[in-house]
Formats: sequence, C-alpha cells, structure tokens
Amino acid sequence: MSDLENLSNIERQEQIVQLLARQKRVTVNDLCDVFSISKATARRDLEILANQGRIQRVHGGAILVTSAPPEMPILQRQDEQAEEKRQIGAAAAALIDDQETVFLGSGTTVLEVARHLIHRSLTVITNSLPVINLFATTASPVNVIVIGGELRKSELSFIGHITEQNLSEVYVDKVIMGVRAVNLEQGLTNDYFPETNTDRAIIKMGREVILVADHTKFGRVSTVLLAPLSSVHTIVSDKQLSDEMARELRAMGVRLILA
Repeated sequence: MSDLENLSNIERQEQIVQLLARQKRVTVNDLCDVFSISKATARRDLEILANQGRIQRVHGGAILVTSAPPEMPILQRQDEQAEEKRQIGAAAAALIDDQETVFLGSGTTVLEVARHLIHRSLTVITNSLPVINLFATTASPVNVIVIGGELRKSELSFIGHITEQNLSEVYVDKVIMGVRAVNLEQGLTNDYFPETNTDRAIIKMGREVILVADHTKFGRVSTVLLAPLSSVHTIVSDKQLSDEMARELRAMGVRLILA
C-alpha cells in the first residue's frame, strides 16, 4: 500500500492541488489511479476544493484556479492585449442595433466597443469618463447620457451611492461591461469592493448583458463576487480563449462569440 493511500481527506486534497500545480489539469480517473480512491470520493474532493475557490471544475475533472493580479490603472492598461481588445470591440459593437439604448461601462475593452459606435445612431448611457470624452470630442450622432457620482480616479469611472441611485431609474436594451476575472465556479469577480454594488446595479438595468473580456481574464478569481455567470447573456472574447473554457461556457448556456 503506497503512502498516498493512507492520506487523510485534507491531506489528499492538498496533494490534489499540488498535482494540479504540476500538470495543470486532472481527471477523476487520474485521481482514482493516483490515490486509489473511488470516483465518488474523487468527485467529492474536487467539489470541496472548488467550493474553496482553489480549483475550477471542468467536464470530467478540474483545472487549477489562478488569482487575478492586482489591476493597474486604466491608463496603464491601454496597451495590454490591444489587438484582442480591438477585435472584441468590433464584434461587440456588431451586436448593437441602430436606435437602441446601450449602457457602456468602464474599462479599456468597453472603450474599444465605444470607438466602433462613434458613427452609429444610438443613445449611450455611461459612467466612464474616457467614453464620455470620446463622444464629446468627435463628430458623433450618438446621444450621450452621463451617469455621475464619485470619481474613481484609477479607473476614470463614476461609482457609489449617487451612481447606483441614478442607475436604478434607467433601463436599456443592452449593457456592455468588463470584469476583472471570470471563473466557471465563482462567476464574475472584481478586486475593488466599493465598485461592486455599482456593477451589480449596472447588470440589473439591461435586458441583455454582454460581457467583453479578453482570454487573460478567464480561469481566474479576484477578491469580491460580482455576480454568477448566469447573469450574463453573451460573452465576447478572443480566439486565444482555450477550447475547454469555450466548451464549458457554452455548456452552461452562455452565448459565446470569439472575435
């Protein structure tokens, strides 16, 4: 009998995390072979670790969850995954019909969506200062409605009680928003607590919620829960998103578009 067969439940779960750190993915059958346990025990171990936010369950097994790194200010993020963001912006803008009322949230990827809407006949509601400036400094037919509040300087967006009060009185055809991290188990998470309630209010105001996020945002967990994945109707990402993640998202009923 090997030492791995004598482990307690907690010790075995720690060994599973270490195994994932080495090989990035394990299946239920792998765990049965390595630890000489039943499939039911293997699945129970994975569920416990997933509930702790340490792993992410995928079909037939699990992958390791990585923590999202601290978010840099928006002006320092402009060049990160720039081409992917431009493609995502174009694909998301194509989902918007003329004459619709759209909410555009904060962030560099949403700003790329806005750049593809400059010449459209729309009403845009936004709490993003860069989006406001974009439409204010171009010859655009877009009707812009500004949601004010407390200025978050690093993100150049308006958040807080005043913002949320205004958002509660508005309904739009589509919400376009970004997020810090996307995980199949933990859903959408952010790293700035005061912004979370504002983002939750944004999600509630749209008949359709479209999440724009490049591939680096997936399989990660940040500090605070924003909303479950079921709150999102459509995700627009780039073609570098892993095939496995794409399959899992579609299996959950999310409309996924890869730009």
